[in-house]
Amino acid sequence: MELTSTSITDGEPIGLTYAHPNVGGSNVIPQLSWTPGPEGTRSYAITIYDPDAPTGSGFWHWILADIPADVTEIPEGGPLPSGARQWVNDAQEDGYSGPFPPPGPAHRYIHTVHALPTARLAAPDDAANVQVRFAIRTSELDSTSITGTFIVD
Repeated sequence: MELTSTSITDGEPIGLTYAHPNVGGSNVIPQLSWTPGPEGTRSYAITIYDPDAPTGSGFWHWILADIPADVTEIPEGGPLPSGARQWVNDAQEDGYSGPFPPPGPAHRYIHTVHALPTARLAAPDDAANVQVRFAIRTSELDSTSITGTFIVD
């Protein structure tokens, strides 16, 4: 699998358009495209993770799953595919929350697409995001990532 984006360049700063309103951003979902997963892929999940957040365990900005296997793109700003589910992220917001690190060094934002062997992830709609991430990671067939950075001066 390979992940590309017209919104984010791997290793480069993420634009304010995609950042959270807490840092003056517009919180627009970035465009993401990926090549099809391996044989047996029945759906995809997307996660965005900041490993540099000062929490001791990073910070999860987006957990999206149940993207049908025939979908290989999320357009900038959406819409999300029919049937896709989002969970509350570490900001306690439903769905996508763009970058909003504290002032200091740049943070990395790892955007990952996970190929899954089931059409519907085995996680209830009200599951804690840690349970959802566990279901994704323990069942994924393959994954691919790009990483952007963001800094607040």
